[in-house]
Amino acid sequence: MNKLITITSSCIPLNIENVDTDQIIPARFLKATDKKGFGDNLFRDWRYDKKNEPVSDFPLNQTKYNGQILVAGKNFGSGSSREHAAWALAGFGFRVVISSFFADIFKNNALNNGILPIQVSEMFLHSLFLKINENPKIQLVVDLPAQTVCIQNESLCENFEINTYKKECLLHGLDDIDYLLKSKPEIEKFEMQYQNETEA
Repeated sequence: MNKLITITSSCIPLNIENVDTDQIIPARFLKATDKKGFGDNLFRDWRYDKKNEPVSDFPLNQTKYNGQILVAGKNFGSGSSREHAAWALAGFGFRVVISSFFADIFKNNALNNGILPIQVSEMFLHSLFLKINENPKIQLVVDLPAQTVCIQNESLCENFEINTYKKECLLHGLDDIDYLLKSKPEIEKFEMQYQNETEA
């Protein structure tokens, strides 16, 4: 995974509540076991009509919006536990998703795939949507070490929580296996010390 330390980016608003994983990536696309290509089908049934033509008023199809940050409505990622939802978001290019509430399984899947889910207050989220509506090119600054998300050059800022272990993984671009391999010398040292103590 790529490291995630600080990100300054414009964002794409999705002001819809209760977006579930079937809306993020429809079930008919789950047969593939490779992560490649999932971004093409992110929000497929919202991005395209029955004739496979782009829906012009859907935010991801509007040229005024772009960036690595998705600002989503409350209760994002509910529904099934499919990890493919995180694959699709990452495949489209998102590194950060901001909402006032996330489903727990989706949150963990996102973190495991290098996406930072930032849970903010409903008031802050509402302010973000208003600011984006006023200026689609506003830049958000996400500072993972400081655990803050701010609108660039403005005082609007909020802190967020993140699991310490997952924060470490994101900062260093590590998945769970990478982290274990990185910790191998310490694990071997502990095992040797434990063995010596039991044999004494």
